[in-house]
Amino acid sequence: MTSNKLPIFLVVFAVVLMVLYSSIFVVNAREQAIVVRFGQIQSVKTEPGIYFKLPFTFMDADRVQIVEKQALRFDLDNIRVQVRGGATFDVDAFVIYDIKDVRRFRETVSGDRESAEARLRTQLDSSLRRVYGLRDFDAALSEERVAMMLEVRDDLHKDAEALGLNIQDVRIRRTDLTREVAPKTYDRMRAERLAEAELLRAQGGEEGQRRRAIADRQVVEITAEAQRDSEILRGEGEAERSRLFADAFNKNPAFFEFYRSMAAYTTAMSSQDTTLVLSPDTDFFRYFNSATGQPGQVPSAAPSLPAVPAAPAN
Repeated sequence: MTSNKLPIFLVVFAVVLMVLYSSIFVVNAREQAIVVRFGQIQSVKTEPGIYFKLPFTFMDADRVQIVEKQALRFDLDNIRVQVRGGATFDVDAFVIYDIKDVRRFRETVSGDRESAEARLRTQLDSSLRRVYGLRDFDAALSEERVAMMLEVRDDLHKDAEALGLNIQDVRIRRTDLTREVAPKTYDRMRAERLAEAELLRAQGGEEGQRRRAIADRQVVEITAEAQRDSEILRGEGEAERSRLFADAFNKNPAFFEFYRSMAAYTTAMSSQDTTLVLSPDTDFFRYFNSATGQPGQVPSAAPSLPAVPAAPAN
């Protein structure tokens, strides 16, 4: 009896294990789960853990669909866009997104990432063409690219939200000129840069002439002011000199006259080769004859020699 019950027990135990196993599903930290019962969403599990559902999946009962929870990425390569002015670029871009509303994601695209990304690619292509088309050639190669990427991201936001997705970032990986227009574009850029350089040189020359003119005018003004100040100072010095001489003369006129005469002698006879042809009675030599400056005794004339008799005439 016991031996007959053992196989039955094992079969029952195995069935219980199978039912229990098919009733349990695990959601990890990088996943979210959708429990679908008879085609309808029964529940959504967004937190990691162990969950239960109806066993087995026959007759479309309680199927579990696993959806990624981490950030996802898709790329869009070799999109040819045209900027304002006619130049064309080959653009590569990519989008970083995550599945924010799992229920809406299931309802709109049946939880299929490829279908959702196909819709976003179409919108991304259209948005890139619009954003580039509103700008000039240089904008795509300048710091304005950041604003362009933000504008594309905002364009995608509404469509992504309708799919249950959240756009985290949009990046442009490559912006290259097409082979057909690259030579002409480079030539045009070179001509524009040369014209800009000539303009800058002309502006620099004009500014240099203006500054030189200002500097020359300032030199003239400063020199004139310096000469004026020097004349004023010279005049003041002469006036002070005259005042000092006048004070000295008033205090001791005799000494002042003597001092002036001595200074005149020094100046007139500073060189050994100096020769003066003057009368000794002139006022210039009055201190030579007398220390007081009064007229001195003039030496008497030499005695006359006796007359020599004339020779007798023949």
